[in-house]
Amino acid sequence: MKGLFVDTAGWMACADAADPAHDSACKARDTALEAGTLLITTDYVMDETLTLLRMRLGLPAAKTWWEQVEGSSRVRWEWVGLERAEKARKTFFRCREKSYSFTDCTSFVIMQELRLKEAITTGHHFRQMGFQLLPR
Repeated sequence: MKGLFVDTAGWMACADAADPAHDSACKARDTALEAGTLLITTDYVMDETLTLLRMRLGLPAAKTWWEQVEGSSRVRWEWVGLERAEKARKTFFRCREKSYSFTDCTSFVIMQELRLKEAITTGHHFRQMGFQLLPR
């Protein structure tokens, strides 16, 4: 599968014109879409993104983002579920020296499962886990 993971930080960078990574994140997203790449994200990332959008940019911005991605055939939603959450829990507690969020850990599990190597994010934790970050 030709897919590119999008983390909360990636969605936020694309949605918030004031974000320092806005232009480069939008370019990475648009380049991927033009190449026919599917944007892959999770229900946990959706939760974080909607909440951050509401807190930082207001409810209308959260609604606009949701309407753009919810029904898009270019975005694939992966649901964490019990089995993936259990794998993420193990990573979360095993990597004691890191400050990974539980949502990060669920994203890592799904990226590994789907053999995704790149993520649109500004989160350095993805690099720590061996993934490539876009924008570079």
